[in-house]
Amino acid sequence: MNTKNKTPITVEASINAPIEKVWKCWTSPENIMKWCNASNDWHAPKAENDLRTGGTFLTRMEAKDGSFGFDFEGKYTKVVTLQIIEYILEDGRTVKISFHREGNETRVIETFDPENMNSAEMQKAGWQAILNNFKGYTESL
Repeated sequence: MNTKNKTPITVEASINAPIEKVWKCWTSPENIMKWCNASNDWHAPKAENDLRTGGTFLTRMEAKDGSFGFDFEGKYTKVVTLQIIEYILEDGRTVKISFHREGNETRVIETFDPENMNSAEMQKAGWQAILNNFKGYTESL
């Protein structure tokens, strides 16, 4: 996929939780399955995560009615515990997630290469919705 001429997209959120809790919720498969969806009619019934540089991950994302689903998967290119996760998706796009301790809160910033099928605005809204769902889930624990 040619994403070199496209501007990366950034989404972010401040989570009212310590960075250690945010990191655990972000990276453990049992937590990922509880927050990784953009809307209530979707879910993530499966998650695998080998969180290390060179490791791989897979999250199965599906419509709850069974009408559509896909595997979101890639390979980690850089992991610095409590700070940075970088990966490359199967289609060659790259993603960088940074975690910043801000007092009792944690700021999560995700920057990703857009794909070619949907508008940048739609992609930003979808990734932001997932991040907002993560925020709500993490703060509820």
